[in-house]
Amino acid sequence: MKEGLKIVISGPSGSGKGTIVKELIKNEQFMLSISATTRMPRQGEEEGVHYYFKSTSEFEDMIAEEALLEYANFCGNYYGTPKAPIEEGVKNGKDVILEIEVQGAQQIKQIYDDAVFIFVIPPSLTELEKRLVGRGTETEEVIAKRIGRAKEELAMYKEYDYIIINDTLADAIDQINHIVYTEKLRSSRFEVDIERVINN
Repeated sequence: MKEGLKIVISGPSGSGKGTIVKELIKNEQFMLSISATTRMPRQGEEEGVHYYFKSTSEFEDMIAEEALLEYANFCGNYYGTPKAPIEEGVKNGKDVILEIEVQGAQQIKQIYDDAVFIFVIPPSLTELEKRLVGRGTETEEVIAKRIGRAKEELAMYKEYDYIIINDTLADAIDQINHIVYTEKLRSSRFEVDIERVINN
């Protein structure tokens, strides 16, 4: 069995990356890496499904134990990626999606140079603000902070292999599926197959 891909999906808050990931994981080929966070659960979010919700002290214990692949502090809360489930999923042939912030993606790049990095962006900052306001979960001050942060993150686009402009959800999903299909045809993933052809 061929190993699956490690797929890092990032994007500014409100870019729609979460909605894209929800759609992708309806396909059993994909597996979502579940992050740990110290932020409070939003309505409808479940422990172990959307996040592992931790206290600050619990999260700092995970850092000390090197149980996280990456972590970052974003808008006053920790977010991090537990290591073990990712490596197990990939070995079992699953394409593991890591939905993480830009800062965390840079840390992942240093560890997994074979990961596929996809950056989801909104069509415009006006649309981004509209989406954030539409959530109804954050204050004007937090929204302004998120938009400021989005501008900083957008400047990091060259750190990614692919850019998805999330204007229409169906198009964004289609583009990501094409990226995954193409990545699986990379010559570096065929070493064992080529050896078998040569030696038979």
